[in-house]
Amino acid sequence: MSNETTGAYLQVDNLVKYFGNDKAVDGISFGIPEGAFLTLLGPSGCGKTTTLMSIAGLHTIDGGRIKVGDTVFTSPKEGLFLPPEKRDIGMVFQSYAIWPHMTVAENVAYPLEIRKIEQPEIDDRVADVLKLVGLTAEADKLATNLSGGQQQRASLARAIVSKPRLLLFDEPLSNLDLKLREQMRVELKRIQNEVGITSIYVTHDQSEALVMSDEIIVMSKGKIEQRGGPVEIYSRPVNEYVSNFIGVANLLKGKVLEVNEPGQGLFELAQDGKQVQMPCQLSPGIAAGEDAVLSVRPENVHAVREKDGDTTLEGEVTFAIFLGSHVDCRVQWGDFEWKVIAHPRTRLKAGEKVYLKFDPEHTLAVQP
Repeated sequence: MSNETTGAYLQVDNLVKYFGNDKAVDGISFGIPEGAFLTLLGPSGCGKTTTLMSIAGLHTIDGGRIKVGDTVFTSPKEGLFLPPEKRDIGMVFQSYAIWPHMTVAENVAYPLEIRKIEQPEIDDRVADVLKLVGLTAEADKLATNLSGGQQQRASLARAIVSKPRLLLFDEPLSNLDLKLREQMRVELKRIQNEVGITSIYVTHDQSEALVMSDEIIVMSKGKIEQRGGPVEIYSRPVNEYVSNFIGVANLLKGKVLEVNEPGQGLFELAQDGKQVQMPCQLSPGIAAGEDAVLSVRPENVHAVREKDGDTTLEGEVTFAIFLGSHVDCRVQWGDFEWKVIAHPRTRLKAGEKVYLKFDPEHTLAVQP
């Protein structure tokens, strides 16, 4: 998918940011329509937070242009830089950043007070957003007397009460425990859908990205590796990096023998001096004769006890762990250990010989 969006509400063009001699963001471009929820996903140091802070105006940039609606936020070439306080942006941080000496309602009201909005309107808007985030009963409590999840809800309420043109999230759920984090993912997305504010979300957590996003941008070393919807990113990664970063995948080096038709071909694996060929999907740009990496998700590897015409590989189960809804298995084939998600009814056990079957629709050759 192209990183450019015609008529985008937010448009980032050729963004460049240095810290000393290190290029933190290396000429990235993307745009999103109004009301969308976009996640910047990647490991620490990939440039995602720097991109977010550049949009917020908390970093000056060394090159490129950032525009929201008809307003240019920053453009070094044009000598333009709109201060952060004039960008009309709401931010939700990892640290909550709420004032301990104020009540929940006072925290939420503060952005409206500094805008000199009349008190009756402040009261109405604060009541509305506290109801939206489920904190009506906590309005008069000191913010520090709230739980971590409630503090994050208060931080979100404060960010949206002024109806900003953009909502920016900087790893807001990182400090919460797993169960609360999973609950808040759904809540944040529900609230964003309801208020309809264009949102950019930064995280290194692939599960958050898959659950919450309309679209995901996967970043590495200041560049965009891939952009797409959650299903596309997970099921059709463009290269080994994305495949390995999003979810779990079996990744094996080999060669594309032939391209049968656009997007489909034949892949060759080699183990212990044996060559095995299997039909597969091809990520864009791969040609016949090129080295590539086979990517297969564990749930798309089928282990069976009886050999038939569709089986491709023979291996041995090294372990099988029952996890209720599925069995997490490992199957040794030559020097490679396949990760396999099997149905509980298969009752696979360590030491068993099995045959592996692959659906060509879910077997993908990607760029190394």
